[in-house]
Amino acid sequence: MSGLTAPPGARVALGALVVLVVGSLGLVALDVAASPFHKRTVAAGLTVLVLTPAVLLGQYAPPPYRLPYRWRWGLLLVQAVLTYVPLVVFQHRWFTLLGFLAGAVLLTLPPTHSVPAALTVVASGPLLIHAGVVDSSRGSLAVLLSTAITASTVFAVVHLALLSSRLHGSKEQTARLAEQRARARMRQDLHDLVGSSLMAIVVRAEHTLRAEALAASARTALTEVVELARRAQEDVRRISVPEAPRSLADEFAHVQQLLTTSGTGVHASLPPRLELNDVTAECLRSVLHEAVANVLEHSRAEFCEIELRAGADDVRLTVRNDGVAAGSAPPPAPTAGRRGTGLAGLRGRVVALGGTLHAGLEDHEFSVTAVLPLG
Repeated sequence: MSGLTAPPGARVALGALVVLVVGSLGLVALDVAASPFHKRTVAAGLTVLVLTPAVLLGQYAPPPYRLPYRWRWGLLLVQAVLTYVPLVVFQHRWFTLLGFLAGAVLLTLPPTHSVPAALTVVASGPLLIHAGVVDSSRGSLAVLLSTAITASTVFAVVHLALLSSRLHGSKEQTARLAEQRARARMRQDLHDLVGSSLMAIVVRAEHTLRAEALAASARTALTEVVELARRAQEDVRRISVPEAPRSLADEFAHVQQLLTTSGTGVHASLPPRLELNDVTAECLRSVLHEAVANVLEHSRAEFCEIELRAGADDVRLTVRNDGVAAGSAPPPAPTAGRRGTGLAGLRGRVVALGGTLHAGLEDHEFSVTAVLPLG
């Protein structure tokens, strides 16, 4: 998506990953060069050295370069083939690749399954040596430690990059909401304080003008004061009028970019033509803002789905993410320091418009659903 920028932490992590991948595969290249010249050795080595960097960087790339979740599953299968075929079929001693595979397993599989699967990959190297499938001069313990260290390093670097991207997206969303509140408060203060003072000047000057004993020069000056005050009052009124809110389509595009930059895959759908009154549209925008803020601040979502559907009598906005494991408590609504905001405050606004707001776990996903009547 155009306009996406990588947070500084993600760029550093990507550079570290490139060095780690290239350096480790350099060791494989040296092993290939030192091996006896066989056609299958050269073919397997070239295949691994050409395909593995692309697969690894596709697996580990931090946001916004991160590939969709289903693509990473496919790359994980390709990586498993590139890891075990040289070991088992060609009996090449490229145990370095096991660490990268274990790191990819930790980053791709759900948390409940990733640790056992990664431990299985780490233990597979010593098991292959003990079974006599692969002959290694390094020893089982050395292979085990090397694989565990590589997997831990890969997981730590990529995970820190994801956390950096989420923090970056959360800070952007918080800054945008703070800017909107500051502008609204400034417009209100300008209207209430300056506008009321100008009105008092106008009223007092007009009252003085109605007095009979008033010199012509003073009357002229007061008339000019009244005109200037009224003109200034119109300027204040024009400035203090709230700016036109962006459309729901623009809001959808904005949160898509925000979630993508934060490393969360997103799918958004809304009707091509949907006419809503200003009150309903503003309420839906608030629900969307708060739900996305929850995803960024309180979840580890890999994927977020945003759907807006219009029925005959109502409109339904649903924001669901896979960042909450089954059986865990839903993330708390961020209400501290923001009176009237958070899911609790939004529920009151939705109910006041005759709608309903539901937030909770549904089929191992956390969802926020707001239903508002049309008209």
